[in-house]
Amino acid sequence: MSTAAARRPLDDRRGLGTMAWIMAVMLFLTVLTGAIGLATAGGTRALDRQLAGRLTVQIVEPVAATRSLAALRLLQALRQSHDVARAAAVDRARLAALLEPWLGGEAADADLPMPALIDVDLAPDGEAERVAALVRSIAPAARVDAHAQWMAPVRRFLLLVTWLAAGLVGLMALATAAVVLLAARAGLETHRPTIEVLHMLGSTDVQVARLFQRRIALDTLGGGAVGTLAALATVLVLGQRLAGLDSGLLDRVTLAPGDWAVLVLLPLAFAALAFFAARVAVLRALSRTL
Repeated sequence: MSTAAARRPLDDRRGLGTMAWIMAVMLFLTVLTGAIGLATAGGTRALDRQLAGRLTVQIVEPVAATRSLAALRLLQALRQSHDVARAAAVDRARLAALLEPWLGGEAADADLPMPALIDVDLAPDGEAERVAALVRSIAPAARVDAHAQWMAPVRRFLLLVTWLAAGLVGLMALATAAVVLLAARAGLETHRPTIEVLHMLGSTDVQVARLFQRRIALDTLGGGAVGTLAALATVLVLGQRLAGLDSGLLDRVTLAPGDWAVLVLLPLAFAALAFFAARVAVLRALSRTL
């Protein structure tokens, strides 16, 4: 039997055509969710790179002269340490700028006591414990804060969002397979008389299943492409809005070129999933009923 001739009796869109619209919605939601997951994963990696090996030494001393002397001694010792790649004092103007949202104009008051801060970048083989021991030996009251430690809650939140997005994409894939199964079964019932005729003409179950596979795969691919394009446009708009916020943290939640490639390939992956799910559903149904 000719494939083209066999295709026509089952190629009407009354039962399976709604698949295109369903898949458009499914892929729209899936691509949006995937974009969120990939962006937060990228943001987590960027945060790890930025915070790895970053320390801040804080010297709290009410007497300005004593505080300045301790900061100078610490700065010299840190710069001579093999565990430190860079050590730089944070100037008072920068501290005042950081405190201005809370203190207003008083943050620039010269009489306002402020701790002395030193930013430290560890060497590739440096250890934070040795640096902390060095700091305590010179200024016992000084504090050493690891940037990764105080940003840990943010990192955990980004990881939670990443895994949640991955789980939702998986659920979308399962929902797609379920929709395909229902559509295939509905198509079999709709075309049962035609399928019986095709069987009498010598068609096998595999040949009949191919007709449903093709229709469902094309509907999934077409609808998925529409949904993906709409989702990508939404992601671009949201990305521009995030860039306009000028937030140091949100600026890192971006999509890399590889992430865009993954999002573009999602319709193909869902079409392949629909193709094989339809094959399994049709062959099982035909083996039981026809």
